[in-house]
Order: sequence, then C-alpha cells, then structure tokens
Amino acid sequence: MAWVVGTGGFLGLLAIALGIVTLRTGWILPTARRHVIRHKLHGLGALLTGASALLQSLLYFHILPSVSWNVRFFGGNALLFAGLTLIALSQLLPLRRNADQN
Repeated sequence: MAWVVGTGGFLGLLAIALGIVTLRTGWILPTARRHVIRHKLHGLGALLTGASALLQSLLYFHILPSVSWNVRFFGGNALLFAGLTLIALSQLLPLRRNADQN
C-alpha cells in the first residue's frame, strides 16, 4: 500500500512543478496545449490538484501532524475538486476581448 501512496505523492510533486512552470512561463504540456485557453487558471488548478495528492501522502506517512479522518477526507477532496474545476474552466471559458481590440 505504501508504494501506491508514494506514487501519488510523486505525481503530486510533478503536478505542482508543472503548475509552477505554467504560472511562470505559460508553458503547458503538448498534449493539453491545444485545449487550454487560460494558462493561469490551468496552472492554479494543477497546483491545487498536486497539493491534494501530496498532502494525502504526507499525512499517510506521518510526516505532517495527524488530523482527523474527516478533515483529511473532506479537505483533500475539496482541494482536488477545486483544482479539477479550475482546469476544466481553463479549457471552457473563452478569452476576454478588450473593447479597444477589434
């Protein structure tokens, strides 16, 4: 079971790194590049999704102080769903057009 949680923690670190790169440079993985319209929302969503996976693994290995099961479950799910919502919105929301640009 520990290798599953460890893999999730590694993927969480990877998602956090990709979120930081997206926020800093605007670069997105080539597989998602065609679909993403708003880069900052995608970066924030990747950060939240990665934080959810990383926090769950850190709590499992008792690196962070233990909290109740309810806080772990609902807090992790809130972070995950918020991140996935931001990633979906980054692909669905149209670009904002200024009135000056026609």
